[in-house]
Amino acid sequence: MAIQSRMRLLPTDEVKIYEGMEGDTYEKALLSFGINPDSVLILFRGTSIPQDSEIREDQVEIVCIW
Repeated sequence: MAIQSRMRLLPTDEVKIYEGMEGDTYEKALLSFGINPDSVLILFRGTSIPQDSEIREDQVEIVCIW
């Protein structure tokens, strides 16, 4: 089954839309955009999400710490 997640990059406020398959992780999504998963924080409603978590949220914030 296909999934889609809207990822807002902070502090630039750029928006990326990830389209993938059920079971994909945030790490996979970030790497597809050329973003090192170890250089960001992934937040959903202010709560941190591990990069190896399966994508379940339809919108997250990606805080760049580089």
